[in-house]
This record gives sequence, structure tokens and C-alpha cells, in this order.
Amino acid sequence: MNKKLTRVVDDLEVILKLLPNDIRKFIVKMEGYDQLVEIVLDVGRLPEIRFSHEYVRLEKLPEVTQSQIDEVVHKIGKFNLDNRAGIERTLHRISAVRNRNGKIVGLTCRIGRAVQGTIEIVQDMLNTGQNVLFLGPPGIGKTTHLREAARVLADDLKRRVIVVDTSNEIAGDGDIPHAGIGTARRMQVASPDEQHHVMIEAVENHMPQVIVVDEIGTEEEAKAARTIAERGVQLVATAHGHNLENLIKNPTLCDLLGGIQAVILGDEEAKFRGTQKTVLERKNLPTFQILIEIRDRDTYAIYKNVAESVDFYLRGELFTPLIRHRDQQSTDKEKAETYTEIDKPEPPQPRKKTAVSERVQLYPFGINNEYLMALIHSMDLPVDIAPTLREADLILTVKTKNTPKSKLSAITKGQQIPIHILKENTVASMSDFFRRFFDLGGSEDDIEGESIREAENACLKVIEEGKSIELSPRHAYHRRIQHNIIEAHGLNSVSVGEDPNRRVRIYPKVK
Repeated sequence: MNKKLTRVVDDLEVILKLLPNDIRKFIVKMEGYDQLVEIVLDVGRLPEIRFSHEYVRLEKLPEVTQSQIDEVVHKIGKFNLDNRAGIERTLHRISAVRNRNGKIVGLTCRIGRAVQGTIEIVQDMLNTGQNVLFLGPPGIGKTTHLREAARVLADDLKRRVIVVDTSNEIAGDGDIPHAGIGTARRMQVASPDEQHHVMIEAVENHMPQVIVVDEIGTEEEAKAARTIAERGVQLVATAHGHNLENLIKNPTLCDLLGGIQAVILGDEEAKFRGTQKTVLERKNLPTFQILIEIRDRDTYAIYKNVAESVDFYLRGELFTPLIRHRDQQSTDKEKAETYTEIDKPEPPQPRKKTAVSERVQLYPFGINNEYLMALIHSMDLPVDIAPTLREADLILTVKTKNTPKSKLSAITKGQQIPIHILKENTVASMSDFFRRFFDLGGSEDDIEGESIREAENACLKVIEEGKSIELSPRHAYHRRIQHNIIEAHGLNSVSVGEDPNRRVRIYPKVK
């Protein structure tokens, strides 16, 4: 792909002017402050600033006072019913925390950025004219991608685009939308519970070719999305969730994927399929034909055929998304982007060459796909997931799936494909297999294996006890591996402390 300049527009100085003088002066002297994500002010607590993977309490400053909160609120002006306010012609969002009497005692100041170039890695999916859903957890950058998608569709592809903007998340505060959406038009939504009405109104009154909407989260919004799709208007939207499975299991949003229903099969059909008589099947065509998981700010999993992927999942068969990764290479003059199919983090020292010169086509059976992909990416392995058994060089499974009467035995009968059996369906067990298979020995890999086992054991403990845990201090490369493993378990993590004592902290799931 062509290398293009990525330009960031954040108007950071505008939001910093709202802060009390001592807090503002302290922040601007910090190294890397231009990468801020949030500023948190709570009465009686230290000010806190957050970056994408860590947060910092400003321990050299005094605790925030009520008068400082009042000072910021006075500069901001009026908060809406959803306790949010904005700054005109910017993308910043300020959210209020109130006490029982309605008084504002805390503020979350989120920095909004229009990042041109972020959507290029998946722009070919937008160009198809099909409905595209971006999926990811809060704070991963879904709205930033949606904003850039609106600009590209309107300016580059010359389509009539309307942004349905709830709480001014996409195009900023005020009557004039932020330049980040280009020439796309914006319809504001006064209250989140009115979003589905405005979605339909946009189609009925303004003849768009594309509707862009953030955070589809209710049954009414899912129904409105289906209505828009049935009228031939392209829909580009976001939803909360880590992966496709989350949506399938979400009773409110599974309709976006076609909906799920239980079907009772006849005896002969059940015998032919090798299943029970009652099975789950997709009810309708999906509202969104393409789903893009934003796994981190540089890694994307793309399901180019949602209907087929859902059907595979319901039948218990393997389906593998297309993985794309953005590698950023900086020079003095520009920051250019190149794209690869898998994440390749730089190790702390040169790694030994693997014993296999070509990429291995691996077919996992009964293996946790999230753990497997995180490990392949983190260890920089020459492994691709084989989409079918016919294309596989080897099969990886667990001993409970490799019995004489198992489905694996039936489908591999008469085929000469090596089967490697793990003792456990864990990241540590997979890591041990790959290190033996590729002959990755040495002290560096012992440390890597130790990092993996520590992260996995800690994840299980956090899930069981519901309490945060800090891991041992690690090199940046090993911390990144641990972050990938933690994400695969559906947990959150940040790096805390300073080198050489910088370490990963794991948080329980947010209920």
C-alpha cells in the first residue's frame, strides 16, 4: 500500500486552558503530555492523567478542591442531561460527577482527536458500499475511526454522508461540526434515548447515501439499523464488545448479526450433521455484512462475510478473520505507515532463527483462538491459521478433543496431517509447544515463557477473586506479550511504575 502522512488534530491547548493554573503548568512540563487521553479531577483526591495504557497520579500537586472544580465548570458552561459538555469547534468532552444533591464534585476531561489516516488500513472495506460495524472495548478509538470514515466517505468518495451525533461525540460541540468529518453533514441528538429516532429521520428527510452512527447499544437502535439497511443506505457504525462472539451472545445486539434461533432437526438430518436434534441457527441476513474488531490501536481483525462467520461459529467450526496490523516508522520529515498481516513487536535482543524456513499453516481444533492469536503475534512466530483442514501443515488440539470417537478423529481419517496434542488449553501450554516446535531455546525464551505463565496464572486469579493484581517488573517486550494475553482473557491492564521496575497491573472485568 502507499505510504501516507497521518495528521493529528487535537486542539489540546484549548482544553488545557480550562484547568486550574497549577495543574495546567505541571502537565505541560511533563514529557509526552501531548499523548494525553483523559484528565480526571475529583474533590479531595490527587489530579490524575491517563494515557492509552497507563495512568499517572500527580503526587507532587495538592488534592483537588471544590473551588477548582467550580472554576472549571464556570469556564465550561452548561452540562446536558447526560452530564456531558463540550467546547465549541473541538472534539473534547467533559463529563461531570455529581453528589446526591446534584452538585458537581468530579470531572473527566477526555481529549478528542481527529486523526487523518487511521482508516486507510480498512478503507477498502468502506469502498465496497457494504454496511460496516467497528467493534471494540471503550477507549480503543472506535469514535476516532468513525469520524475519519465519515470524512473519507464524504470527501474522497464523494458520497452524501450524514453523521448521527449523540452527545456531540463525533463532530464536537456547537452548531458548526468539526472539520474532522470533512463535508459530511451532522444531525445532533439531544438525548441518547432519541438516537434511533434521529437515525430514521436522517434517512427519511435528507436522502443520504451513508449513515454514520456511534455506539449502537439498544434494541431500538438495532431495529433502526436494520430499517436503514433495508432501504439501501450504507451504514457505518460502532458497538461495544471485544469480538464477534460477544455480539452473538448479546441478546440485545445479536440481531445486528442476523439473530439466533433454536431449530429442531429431524432424526436423519441430525444424524447426517452429527449434532443434537436441537441446534442454533441464524434467523436472518445480518444488518452488517462486514465486522472489524479493533483489537488494539494498530491491530484489526476483519470478518469480510459476517453471515458465513456466524454460521461457522454456531456449527462449532473454525473461522479465521483477516488480521491486519499497522507498523509505524518515523523519520525526521514524516511519519509513514505500512501494513502487515500480523503484529510483530520488536524483541529486546536478536532472536534465534526458527528451525522452519517457511510459514506454517496451523489448523487449531478445540483451541482457544484468542489465546492462540495473541501468542502468535507476541512471539513473532511464522504461523498462519489455515482456513480449512485441506490447507493445513499440522493440527493443534488438546487431549480431550482427540479421542477415538471424537469429531477430530472422524474428519482426519485417512489424511496424513500431523496432530500435536496439548495437555491443557492454556497460553503457557501453547508457548511450550511452539518453543519446542521452532527450537526456540536460551535464557531469553525462558524469561518469555515465565512472563507468559505469570500473566496467565494472574488472569485466572483476577477472574476468580475479582481483585487487581500487579505482575513482576518486565522489559517492554515482555510487558507487551502480557498485555496481549490479558486482553485475550477479556481483562484490562496498564503498565505502571518507572523502568527498571515498570510492570503490568491487571484489572477485573467492568460489570
